[in-house]
Amino acid sequence: MTDSSQEAAMMPLSVDVEPAFRAEESDEAEDRYVFSYTVTVHNHSSHSVQLLARHWKITQSSGKVQEVRGKGVVGKQPMIGPGQTFSYTSRAVLDGPVGVMEGDYTCVDAATQRHIEVPIAPFRLAGPHQVH
Repeated sequence: MTDSSQEAAMMPLSVDVEPAFRAEESDEAEDRYVFSYTVTVHNHSSHSVQLLARHWKITQSSGKVQEVRGKGVVGKQPMIGPGQTFSYTSRAVLDGPVGVMEGDYTCVDAATQRHIEVPIAPFRLAGPHQVH
């Protein structure tokens, strides 16, 4: 078993994130840097799982830390079937060209009603001409 398949066996859900800088919505003169991020949640379990809540920690290049908590994602609390994925795109507005986001989702196993905390590894938001 590879490392990733061992992790999938231990963690019923995994999360991939693809960030992107939104130059057309950003304004350097106003210290406004807009990023989109597309999240894909993978259900590796044999049960349907519902995503109930999100928690994000956003650390900006200024050192400012913002925490965001709420029900679901993009106005939904999706049910993700066994072996299925759910994807959505959202955005973050920063006061500098670089930041880091990380967080977790709270989900519930539909069969057992067991709550599952799914960590989201830190990912970098970086505007143009920033070292990646």
